[in-house]
Amino acid sequence: MNRVADVRRDTKETQIRVRVDLDGTGQATLATGIGFFDHMLDQIARHGLIDLEIDAKGDLHIDGHHTVEDVGITLGMAVAQAIGDKKGITRYGHAYVPLDEALSRVVIDFSGRPGLHMDVPFKAGMIGGFDTQLAFEFFQGFANHALVTLHIDNLKGQNAHHQCETVFKAFARALRMALTPDPRSAGVIPSTKGSL
Repeated sequence: MNRVADVRRDTKETQIRVRVDLDGTGQATLATGIGFFDHMLDQIARHGLIDLEIDAKGDLHIDGHHTVEDVGITLGMAVAQAIGDKKGITRYGHAYVPLDEALSRVVIDFSGRPGLHMDVPFKAGMIGGFDTQLAFEFFQGFANHALVTLHIDNLKGQNAHHQCETVFKAFARALRMALTPDPRSAGVIPSTKGSL
Protein backbone atom coordinates (compact mmCIF):
# COMPACT_ATOMS: atom_id res chain seq x y z
CA MET A 1 0.00 0.00 0.00
CA ASN A 2 1.34 3.41 -0.97
CA ARG A 3 0.65 5.70 2.01
CA VAL A 4 1.90 8.96 0.54
CA ALA A 5 0.26 12.38 0.25
CA ASP A 6 1.30 15.79 -1.06
CA VAL A 7 -0.90 18.67 0.12
CA ARG A 8 -0.80 22.41 -0.50
CA ARG A 9 -2.67 24.99 1.55
CA ASP A 10 -2.54 28.64 0.55
CA THR A 11 -4.11 31.53 2.44
CA LYS A 12 -3.44 35.26 2.62
CA GLU A 13 -1.27 34.53 5.68
CA THR A 14 0.63 31.39 4.70
CA GLN A 15 1.60 29.18 1.78
CA ILE A 16 2.26 25.64 2.97
CA ARG A 17 3.27 22.44 1.17
CA VAL A 18 3.53 19.16 3.06
CA ARG A 19 4.53 15.80 1.63
CA VAL A 20 4.40 12.69 3.82
CA ASP A 21 5.33 9.06 3.36
CA LEU A 22 3.92 7.19 6.34
CA ASP A 23 6.16 4.20 5.62
CA GLY A 24 9.40 6.12 5.32
CA THR A 25 12.70 5.99 7.15
CA GLY A 26 12.56 9.30 9.02
CA GLN A 27 14.03 11.60 6.39
CA ALA A 28 13.05 15.27 6.65
CA THR A 29 13.40 18.41 4.54
CA LEU A 30 12.03 21.31 6.56
CA ALA A 31 11.80 25.05 5.99
CA THR A 32 9.31 26.98 8.13
CA GLY A 33 11.46 30.00 8.96
CA ILE A 34 11.34 29.11 12.68
CA GLY A 35 14.44 27.17 13.64
CA PHE A 36 13.19 25.51 16.80
CA PHE A 37 9.94 24.50 15.10
CA ASP A 38 11.94 22.83 12.31
CA HIS A 39 13.84 20.98 15.06
CA MET A 40 10.54 19.73 16.52
CA LEU A 41 9.18 18.68 13.11
CA ASP A 42 12.41 16.75 12.57
CA GLN A 43 11.59 14.79 15.74
CA ILE A 44 8.25 13.76 14.21
CA ALA A 45 9.98 12.46 11.10
CA ARG A 46 12.87 10.70 12.87
CA HIS A 47 10.97 9.10 15.71
CA GLY A 48 7.78 8.49 13.74
CA LEU A 49 9.68 6.94 10.80
CA ILE A 50 7.78 9.25 8.49
CA ASP A 51 9.46 10.88 5.51
CA LEU A 52 8.44 14.50 5.75
CA GLU A 53 8.85 17.51 3.49
CA ILE A 54 7.50 20.83 4.71
CA ASP A 55 7.93 24.16 2.96
CA ALA A 56 6.16 27.00 4.72
CA LYS A 57 6.13 30.69 3.92
CA GLY A 58 4.22 32.74 6.43
CA ASP A 59 3.78 36.22 7.87
CA LEU A 60 6.67 35.86 10.32
CA HIS A 61 7.03 39.65 10.39
CA ILE A 62 3.90 39.53 12.56
CA ASP A 63 4.74 36.41 14.58
CA GLY A 64 4.88 32.65 14.19
CA HIS A 65 1.25 31.91 15.02
CA HIS A 66 -0.20 31.52 11.52
CA THR A 67 2.78 29.55 10.25
CA VAL A 68 2.83 27.04 13.11
CA GLU A 69 -0.94 26.57 13.18
CA ASP A 70 -1.20 26.19 9.41
CA VAL A 71 1.64 23.66 9.30
CA GLY A 72 -0.32 21.63 11.87
CA ILE A 73 -3.46 21.89 9.74
CA THR A 74 -1.68 20.91 6.53
CA LEU A 75 0.22 18.05 8.15
CA GLY A 76 -3.08 16.75 9.54
CA MET A 77 -4.65 16.94 6.09
CA ALA A 78 -1.69 15.09 4.56
CA VAL A 79 -1.74 12.30 7.15
CA ALA A 80 -5.51 11.86 6.73
CA GLN A 81 -5.12 11.64 2.96
CA ALA A 82 -2.19 9.23 3.15
CA ILE A 83 -3.87 6.88 5.61
CA GLY A 84 -6.97 6.48 3.46
CA ASP A 85 -9.81 4.37 4.88
CA LYS A 86 -7.67 3.23 7.88
CA LYS A 87 -8.08 -0.45 7.09
CA GLY A 88 -5.50 -2.57 8.86
CA ILE A 89 -3.93 0.13 11.03
CA THR A 90 -3.31 -0.35 14.74
CA ARG A 91 -5.43 2.81 15.35
CA TYR A 92 -4.24 3.53 18.91
CA GLY A 93 -0.79 4.65 19.90
CA HIS A 94 0.90 5.80 23.08
CA ALA A 95 4.39 6.74 24.23
CA TYR A 96 6.29 8.02 27.22
CA VAL A 97 9.50 9.89 26.36
CA PRO A 98 12.08 11.31 28.79
CA LEU A 99 14.78 13.88 28.18
CA ASP A 100 16.90 14.50 31.26
CA GLU A 101 14.49 15.88 33.90
CA ALA A 102 11.51 16.11 31.53
CA LEU A 103 8.96 13.36 30.85
CA SER A 104 5.95 13.49 28.54
CA ARG A 105 3.15 11.11 27.59
CA VAL A 106 1.14 11.20 24.36
CA VAL A 107 -1.83 8.99 23.50
CA ILE A 108 -3.50 9.09 20.07
CA ASP A 109 -6.60 7.50 18.56
CA PHE A 110 -7.40 7.67 14.85
CA SER A 111 -11.03 7.77 15.87
CA GLY A 112 -12.42 10.08 13.20
CA ARG A 113 -13.42 12.41 16.05
CA PRO A 114 -11.07 15.36 16.48
CA GLY A 115 -10.15 16.34 20.00
CA LEU A 116 -7.11 17.70 21.81
CA HIS A 117 -6.51 17.52 25.55
CA MET A 118 -3.13 19.07 26.33
CA ASP A 119 -1.55 19.82 29.69
CA VAL A 120 1.97 21.18 29.28
CA PRO A 121 3.00 23.79 31.87
CA PHE A 122 5.91 25.30 29.96
CA LYS A 123 8.57 26.86 32.19
CA ALA A 124 9.34 29.59 29.62
CA GLY A 125 7.31 31.56 27.09
CA MET A 126 9.88 31.37 24.30
CA ILE A 127 12.34 28.73 23.11
CA GLY A 128 14.60 30.51 20.66
CA GLY A 129 12.18 32.12 18.21
CA PHE A 130 9.34 29.71 19.08
CA ASP A 131 6.46 30.88 21.27
CA THR A 132 5.59 27.89 23.48
CA GLN A 133 1.87 28.73 23.27
CA LEU A 134 2.06 27.72 19.62
CA ALA A 135 2.68 24.06 20.48
CA PHE A 136 -1.02 23.89 21.38
CA GLU A 137 -2.00 25.57 18.10
CA PHE A 138 0.08 23.10 16.10
CA PHE A 139 -1.45 20.05 17.75
CA GLN A 140 -4.96 21.54 17.59
CA GLY A 141 -4.59 22.05 13.86
CA PHE A 142 -3.26 18.54 13.43
CA ALA A 143 -6.00 16.88 15.51
CA ASN A 144 -8.79 18.76 13.74
CA HIS A 145 -7.61 17.79 10.25
CA ALA A 146 -6.17 14.32 10.83
CA LEU A 147 -9.41 13.57 12.72
CA VAL A 148 -7.68 12.16 15.78
CA THR A 149 -8.24 12.26 19.51
CA LEU A 150 -4.98 13.38 21.08
CA HIS A 151 -3.97 13.50 24.75
CA ILE A 152 -0.68 15.26 25.54
CA ASP A 153 0.71 15.55 29.06
CA ASN A 154 4.07 16.81 30.25
CA LEU A 155 4.44 14.91 33.51
CA LYS A 156 7.73 16.48 34.64
CA GLY A 157 10.09 19.15 33.45
CA GLN A 158 12.01 22.27 34.42
CA ASN A 159 13.53 23.21 31.07
CA ALA A 160 11.08 24.37 28.36
CA HIS A 161 13.26 23.02 25.55
CA HIS A 162 13.26 19.59 27.18
CA GLN A 163 9.52 19.76 27.85
CA CYS A 164 8.71 20.60 24.26
CA GLU A 165 11.10 18.07 22.79
CA THR A 166 9.69 15.23 24.90
CA VAL A 167 6.18 16.19 23.76
CA PHE A 168 7.10 16.09 20.06
CA LYS A 169 9.11 12.87 20.41
CA ALA A 170 6.30 11.16 22.31
CA PHE A 171 3.83 12.36 19.68
CA ALA A 172 6.03 10.87 16.97
CA ARG A 173 6.30 7.51 18.72
CA ALA A 174 2.56 7.36 19.43
CA LEU A 175 1.81 8.29 15.83
CA ARG A 176 4.17 5.58 14.59
CA MET A 177 2.45 2.96 16.75
CA ALA A 178 -1.06 3.97 15.67
CA LEU A 179 -0.20 4.01 11.96
CA THR A 180 1.62 0.67 11.99
CA PRO A 181 -0.26 -2.02 10.06
CA ASP A 182 -1.66 -4.75 12.30
CA PRO A 183 -1.07 -8.07 10.51
CA ARG A 184 -3.92 -9.69 12.46
CA SER A 185 -6.37 -7.08 11.16
CA ALA A 186 -5.24 -6.77 7.54
CA GLY A 187 -7.96 -5.18 5.44
CA VAL A 188 -10.19 -4.60 8.47
CA ILE A 189 -11.27 -1.21 9.83
CA PRO A 190 -10.38 -1.28 13.55
CA SER A 191 -13.82 -0.33 14.87
CA THR A 192 -17.01 -2.17 15.82
CA LYS A 193 -18.83 0.51 13.82
CA GLY A 194 -17.16 -0.64 10.61
CA SER A 195 -15.91 2.87 9.82
CA LEU A 196 -13.69 5.52 11.31
